[in-house]
Amino acid sequence: MTFQDLQPKVTEILSQEGISRDEKLKNLCQLLTDNIDYYNWVGFYFANHETKTLHLGPYVGAETDHTVIPFGKGICGQVAESNTNFVVPDVKAQDNYIACSFTVKSEIVVPLFVNGINIGQIDIDSHVIDPFSEADERFLEFVNQEVAKLF
Repeated sequence: MTFQDLQPKVTEILSQEGISRDEKLKNLCQLLTDNIDYYNWVGFYFANHETKTLHLGPYVGAETDHTVIPFGKGICGQVAESNTNFVVPDVKAQDNYIACSFTVKSEIVVPLFVNGINIGQIDIDSHVIDPFSEADERFLEFVNQEVAKLF
């Protein structure tokens, strides 16, 4: 399924009535892992600006020990500080990478803004080296614009 085909499905999931925000986000993660074969772990981290930490939210994929990440640490922590997308074609080439699993080969993290404030991010791990393109970035920016409407 193309990113263009997925866009209305993203909007549909996030506008469902009668389910919690976390359920919507988990369903969104499931949609992405089910329809994009190189999206092997999809999840959200949310910022606590007082403690300068990210906290794991809904996700789909292998369990992770990384439920709290300090700002600046790892790819997610760097995005919390930089407020910019971060695409890692090969995680082995990154000095400041927090290893989640030996199966993870690449990662993309796109910040989530609400009223101009970075409140978190969508994080995607892949078991493939260098699968992410500019099209992934634009699609995930769209996803986060839709998610922002929940806040």
